[in-house]
Amino acid sequence: MIRIDIRPVWTFRGEESREFDFVLIALLEGIERTGKLTKAAEHAAISYRHAWNLIEQWQGFFGTSLVVMEKGRGTQLSQLGSDLLWAGLRARERLAPELEGLASEFASTLNKSLRDSTVGLAVQASHDFAIGGLRGLLDGRGISVDIQYRGSFDALASLRRHECDLAGFHFPEGPMGALMARRYAECLPPGEHMLISFATRMQGFIVQSGNPKEIRDIGDIARAGVRFVNRQRGSGTRALLEFLISREAIDRARIRGYDIEETTHAAVAALIAGKQADVGFGVQAAAAQYRLGFVPYCRERYMLACRTEHVGSPAIAALLETLRGPDFAALIASLPGYEAPDPGRVLQTSDVFAALLAEAVE
Repeated sequence: MIRIDIRPVWTFRGEESREFDFVLIALLEGIERTGKLTKAAEHAAISYRHAWNLIEQWQGFFGTSLVVMEKGRGTQLSQLGSDLLWAGLRARERLAPELEGLASEFASTLNKSLRDSTVGLAVQASHDFAIGGLRGLLDGRGISVDIQYRGSFDALASLRRHECDLAGFHFPEGPMGALMARRYAECLPPGEHMLISFATRMQGFIVQSGNPKEIRDIGDIARAGVRFVNRQRGSGTRALLEFLISREAIDRARIRGYDIEETTHAAVAALIAGKQADVGFGVQAAAAQYRLGFVPYCRERYMLACRTEHVGSPAIAALLETLRGPDFAALIASLPGYEAPDPGRVLQTSDVFAALLAEAVE
């Protein structure tokens, strides 16, 4: 089975041209986290000598310092070093899902041409940290997984068009979940699809460390002086946010940054970590990845949908066994804000949505 890895290339052009070495981003990230070049070299998986040479080479190219070394204070990033780090991280988080999707698509096409007999799953899903980890677990079982990150509604539409085997989507628990259940029910006609319990996760406001803007509730994102970063239209997180904004009758024109959209939770967090925004709406794991603050708002259920006739297929059977196993439990335990109370349980769509509507009535 062929696998493909697609990576971006940066070429800096000035008096001379040079292709950027992305190991430098890992090194700068290590310095920002630890304040020590030795620890940063370990983080980047290179030797101390290689680390120092890499910094000197790029300081020579830019003509100014990337790091500042002071006795008693260790190694700190200069302004240029900090700007370069956050540009690299933002590019990584924004491009990675798209490049991973392209790589999976190309590999799938080539493997079909080569008549590869590996069992595979085509997945279209709302961005989620546990979904990304699931691919590695299934690879270990010999199941090839092609993941395309889409908004929840786009993923479900693709499932109905038979463009994928699984669609990942999410909805909040409680009354807000009932509102979204009505929309999801329109995408999944009764009897044609089944749902697989996957995980729950905490959704809320990703903020700067220490929450200097004192973000507590949805109305705070419209305050003067608060810079917001949004998720893309079609995503489940954006749909939830729109429900909240409409419920509180907030004027969207007052939300500074409302039209700035990112396609993943991690990209939202990277923008906030780079001081380009003050708050975004996303999952706790994304905030933890960048050591940001997090104000919890609601717990969500993340589900997988598949066509009813595929529930007994070898690929789905392997998926269910994996979800019920210890490796998946360990993956969930490693993600802040995640839980998996009943992973791998197969449910009727009508039962899930009816239960959500009943919760709203109660």
